[in-house]
Amino acid sequence: MVKEVMGHVVPHVYQAIAEVMSRLAKDGIGKDRRNEQQGYAFRGIDDVYNALAPILADVGLCILPQVKSREVVERTSGNGRTLFYVNVDVDFSFVSTKDGSCHVVSMPGEAMDSGDKATNKAMSAAYKYACLQTFCIPTEGDNDADATTHNVSAAPAVKVVAPKVSAVKKPQSQDKLIGEAEVQTITNLAQHAGITLEQICSKHNIPFIELLPLAKAGDVIKRLQELSVTTGETA
Repeated sequence: MVKEVMGHVVPHVYQAIAEVMSRLAKDGIGKDRRNEQQGYAFRGIDDVYNALAPILADVGLCILPQVKSREVVERTSGNGRTLFYVNVDVDFSFVSTKDGSCHVVSMPGEAMDSGDKATNKAMSAAYKYACLQTFCIPTEGDNDADATTHNVSAAPAVKVVAPKVSAVKKPQSQDKLIGEAEVQTITNLAQHAGITLEQICSKHNIPFIELLPLAKAGDVIKRLQELSVTTGETA
């Protein structure tokens, strides 16, 4: 089923995307979940699924993922735990069930886990942000900290195109990371100084505060202690 606009045929996939945008334009999907360790609110993947699933079915729109590449880096936290940092590059095909028309949206996803869930989390992140951006889903007026881009350079990754098994890089001894005590100290000092953890991560080129090298923790803590609540500088 297609529609003509000023003599041009509009594939149904774009009509369906516009319809989803229209239905979510008023209420959006709120950040109802909270990361207790780093103290920020977020939308869970289940929130996105629950909001989108009935609308997608009603308008006749399918979202089909295809992983183009996957990167894995193995790190060691300050308390000796193994952490797997995964980055995926995914193509999401938005397909109309009415005329078969399709539009592809590419989206990266990254996540970290101490077990076997890092890839799952990265895939969920890619899906969530592909939907949020494609459908322009409102964020209920909050100041979205996810707008900050982090350039990860703490350790080189070995890139392997899925579905091949990616190589793993062992951390060097000088890459020892901060532990739970340092994370808590930095979190408390940052809140007192009016600095977000995202700002600190961005300055030190890391995606998560847990990936801060232990060697840099002293300088960060000292700098946070010097900052006033009203300063705009970062640690």
